[in-house]
Amino acid sequence: GATVELADDDDARRTVTLVGDDEAEAGEGRIGWNSPLARALRGAAIGDLRTVQLPAGPKEWEVIAVEYP
Repeated sequence: GATVELADDDDARRTVTLVGDDEAEAGEGRIGWNSPLARALRGAAIGDLRTVQLPAGPKEWEVIAVEYP
């Protein structure tokens, strides 16, 4: 799946690769298609802002880069 680089409000960067749920390993940056972050990123383009509902409240991410294998 796609590899997406994200930045939060504090410009902290995170890179995730969207994979099938059976391949997901969050600690290694692989998130399953049905995770809240992956659902928020579907159809995203560079520069888009996406909000994810987390247990601690909403978190906004900006899409910095999208790469496909």
